[in-house]
Amino acid sequence: MHTQSSKSMPKTLNSLGFAKAPEDTRVVVAMSGGVDSSVCAAMLAKQGYEVIGITLQLYDHGEAIKSAKACCAGQDIYDAKRVAETHGFPHYVLDYESKFNDGVMDDFADTYLKGATPIPCVRCNQTVKFRDLLQVAKELGADCMATGHYVRRLDNKGRAELHRAVDETKDQSYFLFTTTQDQLDFLRFPLGAQDKSVTREMATELGLSVAGKPDSQDICFVPTGKYTDVIKKLRPDAADPGDVLHVDGRVLGTHEGIMHYTIGQRRGLGIPDGSGQDPLYVLRLDAAKKQVIVGPRKKLLKSRIFVNEVNWLGADMYGANLDGVNIMVKTRSMRPPVSAKFVLVGNELVIDLDEPLEGIAPGQACVFYAADTPSHVLGGAWITQSE
Repeated sequence: MHTQSSKSMPKTLNSLGFAKAPEDTRVVVAMSGGVDSSVCAAMLAKQGYEVIGITLQLYDHGEAIKSAKACCAGQDIYDAKRVAETHGFPHYVLDYESKFNDGVMDDFADTYLKGATPIPCVRCNQTVKFRDLLQVAKELGADCMATGHYVRRLDNKGRAELHRAVDETKDQSYFLFTTTQDQLDFLRFPLGAQDKSVTREMATELGLSVAGKPDSQDICFVPTGKYTDVIKKLRPDAADPGDVLHVDGRVLGTHEGIMHYTIGQRRGLGIPDGSGQDPLYVLRLDAAKKQVIVGPRKKLLKSRIFVNEVNWLGADMYGANLDGVNIMVKTRSMRPPVSAKFVLVGNELVIDLDEPLEGIAPGQACVFYAADTPSHVLGGAWITQSE
């Protein structure tokens, strides 16, 4: 009796969504050396996929290895290499220091000098990871690129959607709002449907040396935790002094550079507290006048958000009449989504919050989620101002 070969038999979708066996599926895994990306790579290798691990050297790791919590540093490259060796798949290190400097570090410094608060992790995903590294994965003939991000990629009638992670405490959808539809079609996020505690358990079961490695807390290129040192090195004139003004116009003191401040900041203002007076918070930064404007907490409440560089993840959003459309938004990574709506002011798209929020800072992101499915990421934009 004739038996069909496994190559000619119809196949169901594998765990990465391809209609072929895992061993016939090539996947590039972006490996930072941390527990999440290590589990992602080792798990896929164990499932039989043809895994290629790639770690990016993003800056001078000879300086960065002073911090055990910084990602993509010298120790992290070594840790990623050990995982690959243990599980028998190739691992490569790409020198992206120049790309990282141009696409992330320069923007980081310049954003602070403009009186805004940058999110370098978003710029990194937007440039060196999901643009440059993803292109390398395609050139290697990969079917997809997988990362250890805690987000979910769900299929809706043949179209990929980005959704928040099951573990809300680890959800990273806020940092991926600049992802394009073409990139999302190629990306996979194997850990997004599980809790971080499960990932730790898997790391132990897979025999990974990084099983107990702490999560990265600092910005990867700020090993000392003092981001102002990095800014001064990149932009020596960043520490220009100026006045600290009360919102009513009074001069309360001086500062040593607006890079030391961010919207909503309470401590380290460098001015007397004023016995019996309400605590003061940073309300606004005027880069042109080198002024830090402070005032009472109630002045931090804002209801309208102005944005630019809008990125949509959803073909139905392009060209649609968005005026009055209800959505959910996140204005900080650790805040839960809140109710809002799109409003057209002239030709500009703005976001009106149902309830005012504190600490909405220029340079941060406003990420859009569907009102009827709050896990579904519709896109996002960069905050320019609020009122």
